[in-house]
This record gives sequence, C-alpha cells and structure tokens, in this order.
Amino acid sequence: MTASVRRDAHGVPTVEAGSLEELAHAQGRVTAHDRAWQLESERWRAEGALAAHVGPSGLAWDVLARRVRLPDTARRCYAALEEPVRRFVAAYAEGVAAGLPEGAARSPELRALGLAGTDDGGPADGGGPGEDGGWQPWTPLAVLLSHHLLFGSVGTKLWREHVVAAMGPELGPDLAAAFAVGPPDGSNALAVAGSRTASGLPLVAGDPHRLLERPGVYQQVHLVCAAEGVDVVGLAFPGVPGVPHFGHAGSVAWAVTNAMADYQDLLLERLRVDGRDEDGGPRLVAHGAGGREEIGPEGWEPVERRTEVVAVAGAEPVRVDVVETARGPLLVLDRRRPDAPAPAMADGEEVEGLALRAPSRVLADAGAAALPALLRARTADDVERAWGAWVEPVNSVLVADTSGAVRRLVAGRVPRRAERARWRPVPADDPAWAWTGWEEHPALRVAGDGAGGSPEADAGVVVTANDERPDVAHLGTAFAPPHRARRLRALVGDRTGLAVDDLAATLVDTAHGSAPALLALLRRVARAAPTAGPAHDLLERALAWDGRADPGSTGAAAAAAWRAALARRVVALPLLAPLHRPPAVPAALLPWLSPVERVGAALPRLLDVLPAHGVDVGALALAALEDAAAAPAGAAGATWGDLHRLRTVHGLDGTPWHDATLRPGEGSPLPGDTDCVVATASVPGLSLDGLGDTGLRGPVARYVWDLADRGASRWVVPLGADGVQGALHAADQLPLWLAGRLAPVPPTRPDDAVDDGPPAARTPEETA
Repeated sequence: MTASVRRDAHGVPTVEAGSLEELAHAQGRVTAHDRAWQLESERWRAEGALAAHVGPSGLAWDVLARRVRLPDTARRCYAALEEPVRRFVAAYAEGVAAGLPEGAARSPELRALGLAGTDDGGPADGGGPGEDGGWQPWTPLAVLLSHHLLFGSVGTKLWREHVVAAMGPELGPDLAAAFAVGPPDGSNALAVAGSRTASGLPLVAGDPHRLLERPGVYQQVHLVCAAEGVDVVGLAFPGVPGVPHFGHAGSVAWAVTNAMADYQDLLLERLRVDGRDEDGGPRLVAHGAGGREEIGPEGWEPVERRTEVVAVAGAEPVRVDVVETARGPLLVLDRRRPDAPAPAMADGEEVEGLALRAPSRVLADAGAAALPALLRARTADDVERAWGAWVEPVNSVLVADTSGAVRRLVAGRVPRRAERARWRPVPADDPAWAWTGWEEHPALRVAGDGAGGSPEADAGVVVTANDERPDVAHLGTAFAPPHRARRLRALVGDRTGLAVDDLAATLVDTAHGSAPALLALLRRVARAAPTAGPAHDLLERALAWDGRADPGSTGAAAAAAWRAALARRVVALPLLAPLHRPPAVPAALLPWLSPVERVGAALPRLLDVLPAHGVDVGALALAALEDAAAAPAGAAGATWGDLHRLRTVHGLDGTPWHDATLRPGEGSPLPGDTDCVVATASVPGLSLDGLGDTGLRGPVARYVWDLADRGASRWVVPLGADGVQGALHAADQLPLWLAGRLAPVPPTRPDDAVDDGPPAARTPEETA
C-alpha cells in the first residue's frame, strides 16, 4: 500500500493515501510508530493479557476483561460488520502490525519489559509484538470496547447497592439521593450559530475530560484520501481507526460529551451446581426469567462456562471461570467471594452471581460502522446519519456545517426497561427487567433548516456539559451539577462577533461553581470561629476568596484546605461508618466504591441533608477549620497551585518498572477544579501526597473548530503528539496546555507542513 506521512511543527501526522483502506492501514502504521507501547498495552488490556507482561498488578483487570468476554464480543462485532467496514477495520490492524517492530524499538517501556524486538526487527522471544497472535482484524474493536467498559453506570450502580446494603434502615431517601451522584465528570462542548460569530458561520469548541494519562488518550491526526473525498483533522483513539469523537472535515465539524445515559444493566443471577463438566469444573444452571421454552419446569436453564488461563509474569498462572447466562457474562461468579477467579463449588450448591448486560454484547455491534462514515461526512445530515450507527458509550453530539446548520444529537443505544433497573442490580429471573426496545433520540436543530422553537435556537448557542437536559434526563440517573453548563452559557451571553479566541477562553474559565455554597457555610459559622490564631487566619483568607480556582490564589487554597478537612470529618461520621465495610465487588471495581471519593463528590448535597440525621454541620465546619489550619495545605501563603498539581498515570504504575517512566511537567500547578469549566478534577479529602488535592483528571484535549476557515481552528493536548518518552514531541504541548493556549491544526496544503519526525517515521513508499 502506498501512503505519505508529513508532520507539522508539533509532530502531528498528516496521513494521505489513495483509498480508505490504504488510509486506515497508514493511520495504523504511523500510530504504531508514535504509540507502540500504548497500542500494545491497550491490546493486552482488551484481551485480558496485561498480567502476562506487567505481572500481578495487571491480574485484577485481566480477570474482569475475561469475565465480561471482551475479546469474544469484539470478534462477534467484527464478524457482524458489513464487508467494507470490516476491511477498513482490518486494514488499520494490519497497519499497526506492520509498524510495530519499528515502533517498539523506539519504546522505552517495551525495551524495559524486554519486548522491543530482536536485532532483525522481529518480535522478541517470550511475548513481544505479535508473539501471542498480535493484532487481529478485530483488535481495534476490542480496544474501543475496553476503553469504555466502565464508562457507563456499572460503578455507580454497585456503589448505590453498597450504600443500601451497608446503611440499611439508617438510609433515608434524602441520603440515598445525595449519594446517587456519580464520580466527577468534566467534559464540555458548545456550538454557536453564525448569527453570533464574526465570520457568519458556526464555531464548535470543547474539551473531553478523562484520566490524565501518559501517553495521552487522544492522538491528533490529519487524514486525507482525495479519491474518497476525505480530509479530516481530528482526535483519534490510538488503536481505533478514524476520528470518532472530535473532527473537522472542512465543511462539517463535530464534538461529543458523555450523555450520562444508563445503558448497562447489572442482574443478580441465581446459579446452581448441577454436576460436573468434562474438565471437572462445576456444571452450572441459572434460574432464568419465565416465558422461554428452553427453561425447565423448575425455571433452571443451561449456562455456558469455560475455564481460561491467565498468564502472570513472575508468578503462577491463574485459572478463571468465565460464565455467561442468557442475560450476559458474569462480572462475579459468587458474590460471597467476589475476587475468587474460579471459586470451588459443591454439587447442588446455590450461589448468587452478578451479570452484565450491555448493548454491544446483545447486538454484536460496537458502532464501528460510524468510523468510516464520519470520515466521509460533508454535511450535518451526513454526521447525523453516521452517528446513527453508534452503540456505546452514549454521547451528546454537537455538529455544525458550512450551510450554517447547528444541531445537538444523542448517539448510542439505550434500552427501554423498568425504571429500577436504571438504579441498582435487579433479579435476573424476574421478566420485569427485560429490555423491550431502544430509546429514540430526536435531534435538536439549533440553526439552519428546521431550527426554532427552543431556547437554544433562540439564543443561537447550544451547550453540553454532562448536565441534565430535556434530551437526556430520561436516559440517565446521575448527571453532573449544572455549574459548568450555566457558566458556559453565561460566558457567551448575548455577545456577537465571536471568534476562535473567544470560545477558547471559555474553556479555561476558573470560576468555581461550588464557591457560593462553600463561602455561605463559612460565613454562617464565622461568628463562632476563633478570633485569632491559624484557624482565624485561614478563615479570613477563605472568606476573601474571589471564587476563582487560579493557581496563584491563596483564597482558593484556604477554602480547599477547609473543604478537604470537612470532607474527612464527614466521611468519619459514625452515621457513615457502614460505608467502609468491604463491598462485594471484584478488585478491579474497588476504585468506583471508595467512600472517601464518593463522599467528596457528594459533599455539597450531603451538607444539605445531614442535619436531618442529627449531624451538626456547623460544628463539623468549625472543627474542619482547626484541622485545615494545622495541615500543610492550610499554611499561610499556600496557593491553589501548591495544592492542586498535575499528576499523570502510566500503564507501568504499580509495577517494578514504574521508575522507568519519564514524567516531564509532573507536579505543575493546575488551574481549575471539579466544578469549574476547566475541570481539573480534585476530590475533597483525597490526598495522594499528604499536601493537597492532586489533579488526576482533566481536559485531555481542547479544540475550537472554525467552519469559516479550518486553518483558523486550534487545538492542544496535555502532552504531545508522540507517545515515546523523551521524544521531541512527547511533551512539547504541555506548556500550551497549562497556560490555556492552543496550537494551529495541521495545514491543508503540504507546502505549509514540515517533516520533523525521525527518519523511522517514513515507510519505504514515502522515501522512494
């Protein structure tokens, strides 16, 4: 296959090819060059084979991935694709495989693991790229599914169940509602109609928020195939072809945020051992929902069980029982022993398991048909049709084109079922929880043909920020507070003549949405506070805070130190002590059930309802002042940037190779906070270093798409285009990201580009 690759000043590749399949192959190959470690580690995660390479720290995830049958679901989804889409996905995987030996040689991580290849560029003995089968045609779909396995409501449903089980009668409806919130979310997107812009054509902007990883989760790329009319600048998932989430195709642009829909169900399965299988393991039956012929007279139905062996580097392999009922694969086989990979069971024994039902498994569809369709899109109608093929996760989509059209869509499959199934695990043998169809998602036309009749159309502005809106309220149960969405609308206001820089500025706004409520509580208790001493001084600094989470703000630091101390006081209340009991979930899901994180996220709501449960919130607030004043975070002169600093995660964290990773910029002061537009999320009460609320989540990209002139569009990622530690473009965008600035997108004309990548970036076809 012939293709060319050129790079801009930040190393972002422009990949050009003669057909869509060649383009996918070339995208896979250049990604393998730039992101070999990331691609391989994501493949291992998707296959449940991480521990084979990084040791026991990867075992909990591997057991989960095997249990939910990620690889099998990807194979099914791939087999069900129409042939052109199948070839597109396979071509990308082939390109990755072709580029991996060269890319692995650049990877410090793969070298540290002994997987960087042999002298002749082939895979190293013992499990290098390709040794275990390598990249299969279905692997990109497995990577996509793996990224989003826990992106839905699984963790929140398990947390709610834990709260109900642990609290018992002490849990009233008010506390239950306070704890119903999910973990921090911070993604933003907005589109303004041409009536509000200087050019007369729309602008689209946004910033997805996720864990801040090294390398970054998104890859900047420019994909061109003149024969197919493809010319798209966008952000790709390494391991997945195309630019599924954020793209500008010249005449049309799109952006997404998490719609916060509930599309996964957890079902409590009654299982019984009904003899032995040929391998000596338990032959299981499940008590199924009524009305199906295959269920026996007592309601028991056959269950698929297989044993898989998970290799663990430096340790003995682990046998895992993988079980699937008619509802779905089991996350947990025996809830009394949630971490037992193959729990021993006696004949006739009954246990309770926990099954996951997800649209991708039910439909054998990962939404891959949307990938090439988005590349070919030229109008808002095209993008809307392309997103109609999406399955999960469920996204809010903003789209605009050069005709002036602006639309808001919801993309993805949300099952229709009884309301309780949206909140907690439900009994699998009750037909009341069956899926009865799929929710419809009508588009909102904000500008262009058919627009009108909505506040968004009247204003010429539409915002999505994981918030509860009429188009998604019936789809989910846990939405982000309205602070960010309200703030974005206020920042746009009634302004006209808007340009790229104006929308870019909205994305780095640091006004804190929770500041008014926090300061109001402090003012209420101020009369009873000490009139001198460190606690008094901290109170004075906090009350003088202007409500902006700027790195240099001493007021923000004082308020945050007190807020963190207050969260620790709340989480230690005897009323909430039952929450600290070990939950009946596998180890891979424990981070979603941390009482400290959940109480920190729910703190504003909890402070409102705790008085009804006999808690003196004023006394807690006063005690927290003393706590904060005595802590390093409450020291005089401490700034928000001292407390709130960049921390990234890497796939080798928690392994013996942790120190092999370079982390330039680690510890840099961060602007913003969870309830700001620039939502560099911190969790009150959770400190990773004993000083402050270290930021692990934040904007993993920022972009502004200009429909009048794509060359005027701007973007940035937290680190850089190259995923190789120490490379020229591995972290060259970090200063821009920290400063709230953006870089130009790659030029459309080749003459404006530079080729500053290493010679290894070029394939033989490119250098001929």
